[in-house]
Amino acid sequence: MWKRPEDKPHTATPASQPGAGATTAAATPVRESRPLEMTKTGESSRHDVAAHIGKSVLVKGELSGSEDLYLDGEVEGVIELRDHSLVIGPNGRIRASISAREVVIHGRVEGNVNASERAELKKSCVLIGDVSTQRIVIEDGAFFKGSVDLKKDSKGDVRKPVPASGQPAVNSGASAAPQSSLLEH
Repeated sequence: MWKRPEDKPHTATPASQPGAGATTAAATPVRESRPLEMTKTGESSRHDVAAHIGKSVLVKGELSGSEDLYLDGEVEGVIELRDHSLVIGPNGRIRASISAREVVIHGRVEGNVNASERAELKKSCVLIGDVSTQRIVIEDGAFFKGSVDLKKDSKGDVRKPVPASGQPAVNSGASAAPQSSLLEH
């Protein structure tokens, strides 16, 4: 069972204090609870402890939650963590569609990934499926077979490609004249 850390650390009562028993108890260290660190936007930091599913666990069906999740087991079905992050550990074997705010993959995933903010494919990752996200990181050595759909951010800003000259690309919309080839002249 999960045990919640106490608000105040407990220590054994020394025998010299009034009301103490005849036997002395050795002081045992107790973990102190610390408040969660908060970012400027009010969200908890990435150093928080997430829910953990170990490598011997098999889940068939729908897996949803309202907290960050570290998944090192096996899942078949659907994983839905809309406003939270999902980390798939190196032993993770997933055959499911995934929907989360942020997805980091170390293990094997067969299915589509929808990360509303960010997707990260680590070098030990094997992903067979499509990715839809605002930002993506694919480390050297990761295996990825599928397509990537980069979405606009929530503000509606679209990043414009920067040509080799360093000047931002100009997109004037539909042009009246068709483009000509340099080879025609």
